Amino acid sequence: MKRRFPLSIFNFQFFAFVKKEFFHIWRDKRTMFILLGMPVVQIVIFGYALTNEVKNANIAILDNSKDAATASLTTQLDASRYFALEKNIVTYKQIEEEFRKGKIKLAIVFPQHFGEDLQHFNKAQVQIIADAADPNTANQLANYATAIISDYQDRVTNDRRLPYTIDTEMRMLYNPQLKGAFNFVPGVMAMVLLLVCTMMTAITIVKEKEMGTMEVMLVSPMRPQMVVIAKAVPYLLLSTINITSILLLSVFALELPINGSLALLGFESILFTLVSLSLGLLISARAASQQTAMFISLVALFLPTIMLSGFMFPVENMPLPLRIISNIVPAKWYYSIVKSVMIKGLGIAGVWKETLILAGMMTFFLTMAIKRFKIRLA
Repeated sequence: MKRRFPLSIFNFQFFAFVKKEFFHIWRDKRTMFILLGMPVVQIVIFGYALTNEVKNANIAILDNSKDAATASLTTQLDASRYFALEKNIVTYKQIEEEFRKGKIKLAIVFPQHFGEDLQHFNKAQVQIIADAADPNTANQLANYATAIISDYQDRVTNDRRLPYTIDTEMRMLYNPQLKGAFNFVPGVMAMVLLLVCTMMTAITIVKEKEMGTMEVMLVSPMRPQMVVIAKAVPYLLLSTINITSILLLSVFALELPINGSLALLGFESILFTLVSLSLGLLISARAASQQTAMFISLVALFLPTIMLSGFMFPVENMPLPLRIISNIVPAKWYYSIVKSVMIKGLGIAGVWKETLILAGMMTFFLTMAIKRFKIRLA
């Protein structure tokens, strides 16, 4: 005949397990640093380091004209945040020498009579030479220089509209300044929450086994599923602090606005945290040692998060098998939610599908973790 315990005893036992886990985390300073300090460090480092923007690239100017027009263009190039004038060179041969030394990324060559040609013939030539060893950087720098020169040309010819001129107007929605943080910060948020939450919960149950305290838990009146949930509650509460700190750093340090509902963004972040905690509990229930749990949570999750979530490489450009596999990566759906809510300002109507997928993943991982939790030690 099965023993039945009053609900008050059950509540007392459950909160006693949660309190024990809190004290266990609080006494371990390394765990506290990983939980609270590491996400802050990672969001700052990755937020500033992971960017596709090119700033302060060293350039050289070969001015064969030396007139007011070339002087003005040189000043505008140097004043922009994309370029820094390394030196003015006097011969064409020096350009390749500077490139070989690695001192410059771009060279601008003004031909003779540049200002006169622009004044009398309404056109003049400029040569842009880029270091294409890194083709993406070279292409961006060439585009930046072309845009600055085109802007100067528009101001010069403002009062003299040329015949048969086609004016192209460009608008960049949601990110008019083309800041790299708008793309990388949501991805870093997904990576940090997934790795930290999964890694810390992945070692909780297996650590109890190695320390020999699992027997005490198994003889308690608590049901196995409640033991598993009690292990995750402290990490969930601490993760809310991480979510708050990450959002504050994103807004005030990385200048990323929250255009949508803050409450919805917080709800989606907590949901993604629950997915990560459930996955960590599943790994912990199956792993034989802390080293194995740590290896699975770091190696098996880090690469898919980086490669298949979409924030480093567009999923649309991948082969069909990889696009299919990317659908089982939780970070992909959270990354899409953060971009939609935080940057585009969408509501729940725009992210309901991703929300249901994350809720389904959480239910699946937590159910599997409870089923895989062994109530007898081998």
